[in-house]
Amino acid sequence: MSLAVIHSRALDALDAPEVTVEVHLANGLPSVTLVGLADTEVKEARERVRAALQNSGLDFPANKRITVNLAPADLPKESGRFDLPIALGILAASGQIDGSRLAHFEFAGELSLAGDLRPVRGALAMALALRRRAAAGDDKVTQRALVLPAASAREAARVEGLTILAAHHLLDVVRALLPGDAAHQEPLPRAVPDADPPAPGLPDLREVKGQSAAKRALEIAAAGRHSVLMMGPPGTGKSMLAQRFAGLLPALTHDEALESAALQGLAGHFTPGRWGQRVFRAPHHSASSVALVGGGSPPRPGEISLAHHGVLFLDEFVEFSRSALEALREPLETGRILISRAARQAEFPARFQLVAAMNPCPCGHLGSPLRACRCTPDVVARYQGRISGPLLDRIDVQVEVPAVAPEALSALPDGEPSAVIALRVAAARERALQRQGCANAALSGDLLDQHGALDAATSKFLQTASARLGWSARSFHRVLRIARSVADLAGSEAITLPHVAEAIQCRRMLAGS
Repeated sequence: MSLAVIHSRALDALDAPEVTVEVHLANGLPSVTLVGLADTEVKEARERVRAALQNSGLDFPANKRITVNLAPADLPKESGRFDLPIALGILAASGQIDGSRLAHFEFAGELSLAGDLRPVRGALAMALALRRRAAAGDDKVTQRALVLPAASAREAARVEGLTILAAHHLLDVVRALLPGDAAHQEPLPRAVPDADPPAPGLPDLREVKGQSAAKRALEIAAAGRHSVLMMGPPGTGKSMLAQRFAGLLPALTHDEALESAALQGLAGHFTPGRWGQRVFRAPHHSASSVALVGGGSPPRPGEISLAHHGVLFLDEFVEFSRSALEALREPLETGRILISRAARQAEFPARFQLVAAMNPCPCGHLGSPLRACRCTPDVVARYQGRISGPLLDRIDVQVEVPAVAPEALSALPDGEPSAVIALRVAAARERALQRQGCANAALSGDLLDQHGALDAATSKFLQTASARLGWSARSFHRVLRIARSVADLAGSEAITLPHVAEAIQCRRMLAGS
């Protein structure tokens, strides 16, 4: 009778809690029993592991009663990541590898029937969880190395301060754990992350002809991390403007890049060639609320989390379902989404910048000097009313994108290149971080009172405008935040009347906003 204990990790939202894989071999009717709240794909590991061991020339104890326990028992386990730990547990319990060394490693990897190791989702999430435990002072975790399939190991190796080892085949791991002295063992190589890609060639804002007001609004939004709604007739450049917005944003910090890549990895979308680049997500307007905010069983991140530290572009904004749009209200305020189900909860970060675009009416030509609108006022009101007041209230910058005259289209591009605007944006953001420790869009409470203070004349001007336009308290405070961003772009420590006047123009597009 033998027992082996192996360490691995499950996935729980962006966290990766530790899982202890216990393998027990005993005499009795030959069988393989897997317990510990395992999902279907985990239970299928019995056949994958059996075939992988036999095809690798290793002994599978077919005459033993094998019990595999995945602890803790109340934590759901899914995917094939436990194939490698289960296989090593069987080998250790049967004496084919040195079980005393297993405590110094954590393992994860899916096995093919031939014994090859296939990548697993969430490699970065596992590495980040291991680093958090080590930073918290857990000595046992600090001494462990993380063993992963080669592709997953290169992904996880971007987390600094850890020992990440790469393996291509089950036999690579077995050779490193053979019984006896080190002369009989072949250590696993340390994983090295893929080389950082060259700077991406993003589309330039200068390519959009005209639309100076919309370009200025995007600059203000980028400086303060504000959300944006653009409204205008079809073909006026709304999508072009949105696609160039990411080029105005500052570069990701290392920690932000890790968070973004970890979320991409959870959805299986991580691409080494896009490391460090801000994500631009543009789901179709038929997307459901679950697709936008996340969900499922087990819970997976939605578009708002996949756009964490990046841009979420919602074209044809009013064509999204009402439930999908209303689900954005809380994440826009809090920067996170808590998915609650009967059995469990999962929390994902969702600090994205929303850029939305819509037509002013069903025919799209309301206010256009080029074509007459054929929609009645009631039809226009119903169309714009698809966006609820509470959601509209949460969108900071609302700008009109009018039709461009034909003579302007045939002229040369005007305006500044994205690179020039990005320098101003980076300086404004750095100024805000040095002053208050957060972006202007996140100012609230005492911080907003302190850094959004106005002189008497400017304060009276804003109060008069607020009363005349029927703003809520939320809209009033959002104008203060926008004005703070305008002042930062101008290099001004104080918010003056021109800054507030420009901020007010960013909130006057739709009635009641």
